Amino acid sequence: MANKILIVDDAAFMRMMIKDILSKNGYEVVGEAQDGSVAVEKYKELKPDLVTMDITMPEMDGIAALKEIKKFDSNAKVIMCSAMGQQAMVIDAIQAGAKDFIVKPFQADRVIEAIKKTLG
Repeated sequence: MANKILIVDDAAFMRMMIKDILSKNGYEVVGEAQDGSVAVEKYKELKPDLVTMDITMPEMDGIAALKEIKKFDSNAKVIMCSAMGQQAMVIDAIQAGAKDFIVKPFQADRVIEAIKKTLG
């Protein structure tokens, strides 16, 4: 069965790019969210195998959402997505429990490598 993935990014075209990469590589995108609070709700509802989470978003940012998801499910697998130059935030995210991070603009092989590594 395909691994179920939730994509979280405030930019629709970024969600579309990741969705395209995942679909082409046999993953099932079960949901999308445009901010952290929606991401937390969707996580509880969909229980995906993995989440790709943008760091900078309105309402609730990716790190706050990551912490909420981890409270709900300590085994949650979350990969953070960051723009170049967000090193400090990436470190915060890893300390908060993110499994890996990918940098925008996304490179398909790096996205798939991070997902395979995280899902084991």
